Amino acid sequence: MRQIVLDTETTGLSAENGDRIIEIGCVELMARKLTGNNKHFYLNPGRDSHEDALKVHGISNEFLKDKPKFAAIADELLDYLQDAEIIIHNAPFDVSFLNKELELIGRQGIKHCVAKVTDSLMMAKEMFPGKRNSLDALCDRLEVDNSGRTLHGALLDAELLADVYINLTRGQNSLMMDVGGATQTGEDLPVVDLSKFELPLLVANEQEIADHEKLLADIDKASKGKTVWRAVPA
Repeated sequence: MRQIVLDTETTGLSAENGDRIIEIGCVELMARKLTGNNKHFYLNPGRDSHEDALKVHGISNEFLKDKPKFAAIADELLDYLQDAEIIIHNAPFDVSFLNKELELIGRQGIKHCVAKVTDSLMMAKEMFPGKRNSLDALCDRLEVDNSGRTLHGALLDAELLADVYINLTRGQNSLMMDVGGATQTGEDLPVVDLSKFELPLLVANEQEIADHEKLLADIDKASKGKTVWRAVPA
């Protein structure tokens, strides 16, 4: 299944109260790799951004005046998203704005177009309970380079989130586009006799055991006591 990592920037925090999308960034993954088939739109929202929103994204009202309205790019966007899994950080926020834009032009909500919506924020909260799980915090924790992110931007944030998502789902350490070049197959790899290696047994010290127990307790609390390991006999 195609996966599309999506992010938006908006004039404010509430689609229901009249705020609108001003930028959409989409990054395509196939087989967990970047394809380069991305989409990026700036949009004229028909209203000014709130002052606090401007401080976040830095996209001026003047810059957006000659940009297309959402209705002009809707078909292109929906065709691109068709039947894909959409990955969004804090999905309810972005989905509410997409649904409002679609409603205003008489179209069905986004769920009628895509195969699935995955909220990477919820994934992160399950993996790192009790910790900060903003995109910047996850970049720091998962060693994703976000040094170029001084302001929020939909396409840049989608690119960062794609790398974060791969790390969250235990994939490769970073995303690289396949641009030709030789690759090794199983037949090319040398055969290693693992029986010749003596692996040392490393025993956890008291501090490591205490840290491990604390982590398990945090996960147990976050899952409301539904963790399996507490029910399995030692």
